Amino acid sequence: MDLQLSLASYFVLFLSLLYLLNVLKSWKKRNTADFPPGPRSWPLIGNLHILNFKKPQETYFKLAEKYGPVFTFHMGPKKMVVLAGYETVKDALVNHAEEFGERAGVKMFQSMDKGMGILFSQGENWKAMRRFTISTLRDFGMGKSTIEEKIADECVHLTNVLASFKGKPFEYTMILNACVANIIVSILLGYRMDYDDPQFLRLMTLINENVRLTGSKMVSLYNMFPFLEIFPGSHKTMLRNVEEQCKFITKTFVEHLKNLDENDQRSFIDAFLVRQKEEAGNSQSYFHNGNLTRVVRNLFSAGMETSSTTLRWGLLLMIKYPEIQEKVQEEISRVIGSAQPMYSHRGQMPFTNAVIHEIQRFADIVPMNLPHETTKDVTFKGYFIPKGTFIIPLLSSVLRDKTQFEKPDDFYPNHFLDGNGHFMKKEAFMPFSAGRRACAGETLAKMELFIFFTSLLQKFTFRLPPGVTSVDLSSIVGITNAPKQQMMCALPRF
Repeated sequence: MDLQLSLASYFVLFLSLLYLLNVLKSWKKRNTADFPPGPRSWPLIGNLHILNFKKPQETYFKLAEKYGPVFTFHMGPKKMVVLAGYETVKDALVNHAEEFGERAGVKMFQSMDKGMGILFSQGENWKAMRRFTISTLRDFGMGKSTIEEKIADECVHLTNVLASFKGKPFEYTMILNACVANIIVSILLGYRMDYDDPQFLRLMTLINENVRLTGSKMVSLYNMFPFLEIFPGSHKTMLRNVEEQCKFITKTFVEHLKNLDENDQRSFIDAFLVRQKEEAGNSQSYFHNGNLTRVVRNLFSAGMETSSTTLRWGLLLMIKYPEIQEKVQEEISRVIGSAQPMYSHRGQMPFTNAVIHEIQRFADIVPMNLPHETTKDVTFKGYFIPKGTFIIPLLSSVLRDKTQFEKPDDFYPNHFLDGNGHFMKKEAFMPFSAGRRACAGETLAKMELFIFFTSLLQKFTFRLPPGVTSVDLSSIVGITNAPKQQMMCALPRF
């Protein structure tokens, strides 16, 4: 009798589970009937079994060919929508800027900045910090001659360092990191740092390591399964690195407080501290130490990483294509001569301008953008996408869109030149993203790239070290698409 009851109980439980699964299946079907198509997902792992962890954008490219420019991808249990191609990405980020304008709540970024700062924050905090950041960067010269002069002065330090190698091989990563970082450092702190300053080198090393670790498998798994926080791994290393950065920044703005003069604001930190004093009685103010630390950390990291990585790709590509390097140098000699290159020269230098744009396009620095999130339910391209859905605007697919660029997989400066050799803008040139979450430092980055690149090619010809026969254009895994470290020679031109 007991055995019969036990069997009956198991049978009832089995039928109940079947019924529950059927209900869930029906609910899921109704809930996703108008959701974008995508590959079949598996329990727990989603579509991870088909993901190229080293270059996820390559997986998304292939899926876009099969499912179209709007498709679903399951990153473990997390459902995401990927947008591919210029027309689709522009439509979402520009024409539907409000609906697609939120930053996704990625676990690693949340753990790093606690919802504060500018890069990974959301809602009103992000709006307040972005408004203040853009206005303050402008006050300290972004887009003006004052910051142009800072970049020109930094070029002197940079070219002196390269000249010290006397044409012998050197590794250029930290040197280019330092020259670019010094521009944002001069705004944030009010002074530049020496390239061999141990604290400066340490900060840049922390940033480089975190950029690389963001693309690691452990961090990806941590984003999908936050309970993995208890285990050791690269996510722990990233958090320790961020903590060390924040300690340096906190110490720095404490020092600024000692000599703060509201009528003589020397830096971004000073401007923030003055605003903090003004809002001291407002319990809802966003101008607190937590935001100051994270905004400065965000600007230091973003202000160094993308521009220096672009310059690294630029020099490698000039070595790979010496005929293009020679043509850039000819234009520099004809237009500028031995004078210091300035941003205003770009209008007279269509070929150099086209080469710099093509470096940015070809290098594809942030191939998957930073993830977005829908702020409300939206019907887009005939598909229903609920509020809170993670969105990947695939910038790589924009910069390599076959409908927009003649030779998308080749380094081809003529993409930005018309039939008469004049510089030609391209709407699909979107390395800084677009819409509400476009890079706040775009103007500064453009100025840095032109002046640094032109100054370097004015003073030096770049070559491979003796005995090395080919340029390695492969990249390393990370949140940015960075070249591998390698040696080169800078041969003085004069």
